[in-house]
Amino acid sequence: MNKVKFYLFAFVAIVAASCVADPVMEGEGIAVEKSATAKFINNPDYAMQGSLIVYVDDETAEAWTENATRSGNDVLDAVAEQFNVTSIKPVFNMSINGDKKRQHNLHRWFTIEFDEETNVNTVAEKFASVSAVERVQFNTTMERPKVQAVPVSAADYAVTRSGEEPFNDPMLDLQWHYNNRGLQSLFTGSVEGEDIGAYGAWKYTTGNRDVIVAVVDEGVKYDHVDLADNMWVNEKELNGTKGIDDDGNGWVDDIYGVNAVQENGDITWDVVAYNSKGEYAGDTGHGTHVAGTVAAVNNNGEGVAGVAGGSGKKDGVRIMSIQIFDGNTSSTLAKNAKGIEYAADMGACILQNSWGYPGSGQQYSDGQFEQVFGVEWDALLYFASCDNCPAMDGGVIIFAAGNDGLDSANYPGAYNNYIAVTSYAPDGLPTTYTNYKWGCNVAAPGGEWSGVNGKVSFGGNVLSTVPAETFDSVSGQNYNENYAYMQGTSMACPHVSGVAALVLSYAVENGIHLSNKNLYEILTSSVRNIDDRLVGSKTAWVYYTNGTVAPINFDLTDHKGNMGTGKLDATLAIMNLRGATCIPVTINEECELKLGNIIGTGDINVTMFRDFVISDDVKARLGITTSDFFKNTIYLKCTKPGIGVITVKYVAGGTAVGGGDTTGGKLMEKDVVIISRENNDNGAWL
Repeated sequence: MNKVKFYLFAFVAIVAASCVADPVMEGEGIAVEKSATAKFINNPDYAMQGSLIVYVDDETAEAWTENATRSGNDVLDAVAEQFNVTSIKPVFNMSINGDKKRQHNLHRWFTIEFDEETNVNTVAEKFASVSAVERVQFNTTMERPKVQAVPVSAADYAVTRSGEEPFNDPMLDLQWHYNNRGLQSLFTGSVEGEDIGAYGAWKYTTGNRDVIVAVVDEGVKYDHVDLADNMWVNEKELNGTKGIDDDGNGWVDDIYGVNAVQENGDITWDVVAYNSKGEYAGDTGHGTHVAGTVAAVNNNGEGVAGVAGGSGKKDGVRIMSIQIFDGNTSSTLAKNAKGIEYAADMGACILQNSWGYPGSGQQYSDGQFEQVFGVEWDALLYFASCDNCPAMDGGVIIFAAGNDGLDSANYPGAYNNYIAVTSYAPDGLPTTYTNYKWGCNVAAPGGEWSGVNGKVSFGGNVLSTVPAETFDSVSGQNYNENYAYMQGTSMACPHVSGVAALVLSYAVENGIHLSNKNLYEILTSSVRNIDDRLVGSKTAWVYYTNGTVAPINFDLTDHKGNMGTGKLDATLAIMNLRGATCIPVTINEECELKLGNIIGTGDINVTMFRDFVISDDVKARLGITTSDFFKNTIYLKCTKPGIGVITVKYVAGGTAVGGGDTTGGKLMEKDVVIISRENNDNGAWL
């Protein structure tokens, strides 16, 4: 690979490193069996001048920690003196969780700074020639993507509220990705029920303050009217002295997270900037948009809802901002790693990443990727090891799969220990841009535009929060709205992070404890089938700058079996955590649900009591036209695909409920998840 460019995944993604192995070393000095450059983790394209990242042996790490200018290794010290090295600093803050970080070898990563006029490749080769230096990583900078946001106000679309909304957020009905009513005015070809099933999940939990999601992205507008109440707050810095590291964590004024670019707590989201070609390269609101999908405040009468945004009582999950873009100034790999470390040190348990290395899934296998890991890789491993939620051991890491249309997810998300999220449209079919196949784990709504009366409709994209004061390069003015549509696997990814946050919230509130592996298993198994309809092609749309669209045929066959396990459903995820029984049924066929099979092995001695309960919204969602029971068997017929929960009531022991003058059995209730789909020829899809 020739270049190492970094992008967010709203339309483009991030870069990759060269695949090399460590040399065999003999004694002190120069490598004898392979060239020094074999220690290079990546290539020097887009490397920050005057800076290198090195991974050294334990002895050197200890020496540099005690004395930042001398290592005690004559050869290494001579190289440092030759290039007038001005600074040697550890990448990670060993004063917090130092013992744990040492177990992950974080103490062995250092940044070396020298004159920017000196050729960085020459310096890298010289340091790599020293046996004490085991890896050399060019401190690559990230490049901001071109992101198209379409600002929207409540008056832009005449959508009639269904009357079934659980919250009073005025734009909730525009968020088809939570509850898709099949509105053709939003997306041509929209299919009812193609969403994440948020409405059902919100009956059990809407979020919990003990769950902190770190958004590694552009800066999150922490005072946004629809986000402020759900921002994580560092109280010591909030109530401290400006310009002072009040809590002693190595960061100044880190109230809502950190600006990893500037290495302080001054988070920004509205910096206007252009690159050398005159192209807009400033803030786009991407980080604020992602954060809104995870946890925009629900039921506050403002704008939109978030997947885990609470109930309007300041009870949603909390968002921590880890800013890796600041105007046209971007984070380096070392600073990115420090941002991830910060999230782990300060309490985040879910790491939301809409970034990755584009094309890397076609270059590496998991084993090869492990061999060339760098400073950001070790930071991710450290995050995964930290216990920051009372309901879970370890942390969960979620990535966007990528928008390159390639047959593999991009790393790090493609790695088997993380989740890579693919994207589907309101028709329930893959988007034209999504990566798929190798390394992809689960699908979520990412959005896609469509054509309505010859004009482009953005209603099929994902609607979320943006900063009104952020500059819109398309219109040449600020957004002037607090909400906008965007599309991409960047937008699909926070849906999965939000559902993960909901599951953890429910666990916290109900005294359930799980491991991060358990949560990964729930996320990848709580899915609806996506493969049944992936035959032939679908009508996709090409958007032209004059505002018109034209239909094209988009082949679906390559995506069959390659979008991950299926489409993530929040309701099913909660039910899986609860241990509820899941029953697949076929659309338009009457099914029989025998009570004994639901709660036992078929011969359990129970008596049905007052039949069962199906709420009106579940009946509407699944199109249940008939439902009855007879002799401990429920009969029902669904006419729509989707997931719904029914409650079965039964008497345990005897034929009557005990109490008062009656000596009888115990009244019990059990939730049963009905999964309605077009066919049931693959019983293993769950």
